Amino acid sequence: MEGLTTSRRDFGPHKVAPVKAHQYDKFVPSEENMDLLSTYKKDYNPYPVCRVDPIKPRDSKYPYSNKMECLPTYKADYLPWNQPRRQPLRLEHKYQPASVRFDNRTTHQDDYPIKGLVKTMSCKPLAMPKLCNIPLEDVTNYKMSYVAHPVEKRFVHEAEKFRPCEIPFESLTTHKQSYRGLMGEPAKSLKPLARPPGLDMPFSNTTEFRDKYQAWPTPQMFSKAPIPYVPPEDRMDLLTTVQAHYTYPKGAPAQSCRPARQIRKSGRFEGSSTTKDDYKQWCSMRTEPVKPIPQLDLPTEPLDCLTTTRAHYVPHPPINTKSCKPHWSGPRGNVPVEGQTTYTISFTPKEMSRCLASYPEPPGYTFEEVDALGHRIYKPISQAGSQQSSHLSVDDSENPSQRELKVSA
Repeated sequence: MEGLTTSRRDFGPHKVAPVKAHQYDKFVPSEENMDLLSTYKKDYNPYPVCRVDPIKPRDSKYPYSNKMECLPTYKADYLPWNQPRRQPLRLEHKYQPASVRFDNRTTHQDDYPIKGLVKTMSCKPLAMPKLCNIPLEDVTNYKMSYVAHPVEKRFVHEAEKFRPCEIPFESLTTHKQSYRGLMGEPAKSLKPLARPPGLDMPFSNTTEFRDKYQAWPTPQMFSKAPIPYVPPEDRMDLLTTVQAHYTYPKGAPAQSCRPARQIRKSGRFEGSSTTKDDYKQWCSMRTEPVKPIPQLDLPTEPLDCLTTTRAHYVPHPPINTKSCKPHWSGPRGNVPVEGQTTYTISFTPKEMSRCLASYPEPPGYTFEEVDALGHRIYKPISQAGSQQSSHLSVDDSENPSQRELKVSA
């Protein structure tokens, strides 16, 4: 087997050069001192600043001995009228509760008393028994036509006793007897050899990736040494601004104005409340619900179990309806299928010609001008050949046989 793949055959190895790392210039510290000046410090010089007087005028407060008359316009113009107070239009309270005990009855109970069930009259005819003196004829067609025959004794088939076969059993099958193997070449095994020849050499541990992709030399990373931490020698001042500037030398903690709670220490707990003292439980009896008196009279006679269908239904013989379905004319003969369609009859094949706009210079046309929209206008050679095309009449210029070609640029 060939050891080439599509990737190995089409994509050959190329020479890969290592990437050149840019060598930075060595840092050289400057010996000059930094001026630490900014544009703000250079351009904006300090000027002497004086305090600006306030624009707001001062309050002119002059002492005045007389008392100011504080009477507003509303009190001076709108004075109350001297009219007597109007009495409200209220109805006279003449209601007096009745001295008779309340009977707890409503208007609905007084106007709509409980009425009994209405006895309706049944219109169903009574099932009168049909009395007939003629005895019932119990003779049927089965009794008249049936002839009793004597029953024969049932035949019991006796099974034959099994007799084993004396002929020895042949161990031949249909396959062994009919299909006999012919002499031929033995089948060759397509199984590959356990160790193909040419593989006695040791397995190479190098791969295509290891051979072609070598490690590039990487420059050493520059790391800045950290500045060692030097703890301060002075002691840290743990005072805040509030603790340092806002001190209360004569201050004292605020005392609570809430009176001290008095705790009663007694052996007995008083479990009475205002609700328990004022609202006592009434002695009331449970009222029984008002139930109507049953006034339904149940019948004493037994149910006849006869429905309306059984009493009035009369069976009728079935009516055979006539079918209007047309009769089948039988299977059709071998009639050939008509292979003509509307497409095959009316279709006219036409020659596929190339579009004239696809040519750089259409044959049979000459370039005339480019219109305002950028379209290149061509005219037939028969018109452009003679200079008399401008003297043509209107009828000749509108002839449909001579058409213009308009191509987008």
